Amino acid sequence: MTSINGTNPYAQYGSAYARAAATQPSLADTLNAAEAGNSNPLDPNAATNLTLSDAAKAKLASDAKTPDFTAVTNNARAVLDKLYAAAKVTSPLGADGKTTIDLSSLDRRSLFAIATNSGGKFTPDEQSVASGELTNRFNAALAPAAAATSMTRNYTVVYKAALEYLDGASSEEKATAAWSAQRAAVQKGYDAAKQKPDTAPSVSGDPVASYLAKYPDGAPVGTTKTFGTVATDARAALDAQAKLAAENKTELVYDPSRKFGQLVDFSSFDNRSLSAITLNQDQKFSNQEIYAAKKELDSRNRANILSSLKQSQQSGDPTQLSLGILQSYSAMSDEERQASGWSPSFRDNVLQSYKSTSNILSIMNGA
Repeated sequence: MTSINGTNPYAQYGSAYARAAATQPSLADTLNAAEAGNSNPLDPNAATNLTLSDAAKAKLASDAKTPDFTAVTNNARAVLDKLYAAAKVTSPLGADGKTTIDLSSLDRRSLFAIATNSGGKFTPDEQSVASGELTNRFNAALAPAAAATSMTRNYTVVYKAALEYLDGASSEEKATAAWSAQRAAVQKGYDAAKQKPDTAPSVSGDPVASYLAKYPDGAPVGTTKTFGTVATDARAALDAQAKLAAENKTELVYDPSRKFGQLVDFSSFDNRSLSAITLNQDQKFSNQEIYAAKKELDSRNRANILSSLKQSQQSGDPTQLSLGILQSYSAMSDEERQASGWSPSFRDNVLQSYKSTSNILSIMNGA
C-alpha cells in the first residue's frame, strides 16, 4: 500500500539520464562482445574478459524482457480505453461513486503508472481508482497473515507479509519517498515484533498498524464473482481447451499417463475455480474433470505446506510450519476449504500445534 500523489519527483532527471545513457555502450553490447571473444566496445585494443554466473545471466535475461515504464504507461492507457469500451462507459466512476470497470487484469506496475499519472495520461478519477486497487492488493496480501496473527498473537507474521509485499514493488515505486517511508516503518515494526512477538508494535507511519486497526482479524476474502459464475467460467475454459484439442486432431485428456491426447492445463485456473470443478455443485463437470481438478488442488496445497516446512527448517523455527498452514487456511474461500477438506477442526488442531510448540520453545529458552 503506497501513499500516492499525482506528481513524480524523479521526472526532472529523465532527460539527463537519457543523455548520459546514450554515450555509454549497452550491457548487451558488452556481453555480445565478450561472448564473441571480442574486447570492450569502447576500446577495440583492450583485452577485457567478462564472466557471469548463471544467476546473473538469468537476471539479465529477465530484465531484457521487462518493458520500460513508458511502454507500461502507454499499455495501461490502452487497457483502460478498452475496458471503457467493453463496459460502455467513459469514466471509472459512475454517478453513484461506484467503480464502473474492473482493474484486476492490470499488474501492479501498470496500476502504479495510472495512480501517479505517468506521462500525464490519466484523469484524477482514474488515479483514484488505481490507488484504491493498489490498496486492495495490499490488504489482500496482508489478510491471511493478519488472520494468523489474530489466532496466534504473533505479530511477526503480518509484518513479514507486509515486507514481502513492499519488496515486490517495481523500481519506479521503490524510488518514491512514500515507499521508502513505509518500508522503513514496517521494518521497525518487524524488528520490534521479533523482540516481543505477542505485542503490537507502535511505530509512526506504520501501514500495518493502520491495517490492523481496520481489520484486526484480516480483511474478508474478496470474491467478486458468485460461485456459480466461477463454475460457469471454469466450464467455458475447459470447453475452450477441448475445442483447441479437436482442431489439432486430438482430444483433451485428464490423465498424464495417457499416451496420446492433449493434457488439460490448469495453470490459468485459480484455486476457487478448481474448487468449483471439484465440488461440482451445478453438475457441470465429468468425473474425469472432477478427479483431475481435485488432484491439482491437492498438489497446490501440498506445495504450500512443503514451502512452510522448508521455511521452518531453514529458519530453525518449528512454529513456521503451523504459521504457514494457518495463513494458507485463512487465504482460502469457504468453497476452497470445503473442496480441500480443510475444516475448522483441522485449523484448530494446527493452532494447538503452534501453541504447544511455542510453549516448548519458551521453556527451552528459559522464558
